[in-house]
Amino acid sequence: MLNENLLIDSITKYNPATNKDLINRAFVIAEIAHQNQKRRSGDPYISHPLEVAKILTEYRLDDSTIITALLHDTIEDTKLTLKEVRGEFGEEIASLVDGLTKIGKLDLFTKEAEQAENFRKLILAMSNDVRVLIVKLADRLHNMRTLNYISDINRKTRIAKETMEIYAPLADRMGMNHIRDELEDLSFKRLNPEARKLIVDRLDLNQKNRDIAFKEISFEFSKILKENEIEAKIIGREKTPFSIW
Repeated sequence: MLNENLLIDSITKYNPATNKDLINRAFVIAEIAHQNQKRRSGDPYISHPLEVAKILTEYRLDDSTIITALLHDTIEDTKLTLKEVRGEFGEEIASLVDGLTKIGKLDLFTKEAEQAENFRKLILAMSNDVRVLIVKLADRLHNMRTLNYISDINRKTRIAKETMEIYAPLADRMGMNHIRDELEDLSFKRLNPEARKLIVDRLDLNQKNRDIAFKEISFEFSKILKENEIEAKIIGREKTPFSIW
């Protein structure tokens, strides 16, 4: 399981000057605040903010954002107060944590597309600092990755719909395409498992042919570019089952 040392290692790979002591302090405070709390998976609750922070390291986020991820559920779910967070980490981080707490209190589920758009605008308006929204998207991504541990079928469906209608479009607007794609696919897996399985099965059957075709096309493009003295790198992105559907 991910721990604070592995998290700090991930951060120092892109930010050697990271404040290890401050991040470790945030971890300790979050761990104490969430003590005796468990995720539905049975894991200690602290595993969730750690995983959220780890997702953010993939986007090379700054120390304040990582610390916010570690603390993001403390005000809403523990006895830790915003005043205490402000005293330990200053106004910047306290403001980020407060923004996440306010978004967490919103009831976002809706069946109306227009209302979903209004909720997206509301979240954007509430996020005075874009880092609030970035942490929230990472939070939702980890919750979707662990959705199967929720036993209530209706609740799982509600969360998947909310993710598809609210959070995936927000990730798209933020240009966070990898998070958008995974949120959409995880929601699709819950909302229409039969269609997704059919697509995945067909993709598996054609995987070898697609790989060969991509190599051949890439070779031809590279040849043409080289002949015209154009330096370029050709990459491909496989469409997700949801985007195919």
